[in-house]
Amino acid sequence: VGYLAGLLVKKKGGKQVMSAVGGKKLPSVDNWIAGYRAGARRANPRIKVLIDYSGDFPPSFAPKCKEIALNHIAQGAQAVFQVAGGCGLGALQAAKEKKVWGIGVDADQGYLGKHILTSGVKRVDNAVYNFFRLAKAGTLKTGRDIVFNLKNGGQAVGKISTNCRCKAEVAKMNKLKPLIISGKIKPPSKL
Repeated sequence: VGYLAGLLVKKKGGKQVMSAVGGKKLPSVDNWIAGYRAGARRANPRIKVLIDYSGDFPPSFAPKCKEIALNHIAQGAQAVFQVAGGCGLGALQAAKEKKVWGIGVDADQGYLGKHILTSGVKRVDNAVYNFFRLAKAGTLKTGRDIVFNLKNGGQAVGKISTNCRCKAEVAKMNKLKPLIISGKIKPPSKL
């Protein structure tokens, strides 16, 4: 999602700035933001990604996430990635109000409107299915973490906004998937 947004910011011109609004500085948040920033920089080495945290995730913190996103947009951000749960809805609302791209996380948040470029999606359905498939087959190895990623269908990109006239950019983004799966591109997990 960072790569796609980076291509669109580059294409549009102007300030080469994007935003990431996290809930708390945790590994599970930072790995999304690190991949977003790396993708943006791969698409556009001149891009600057502004990163700030609200301090919490509940929807009651949405005004704080909105404030952070508005601050980033005032600094030129043309896309806002929320990695802040319910709080992040405020960041996406700021994107809508200021007519910049919003990017959802965890689930496909395109239902929020055509201002949502896409979403970084956790495929929990696939993770649960694969877990039980391994358990049923007797091949589940316990005492370790199972990492769900592009290769095993644990992550995906949500639908692309119908407002995005970006077929060429989406095609470029999709060409990266096999390179990530094969290990030729290794997205960072830490900021």
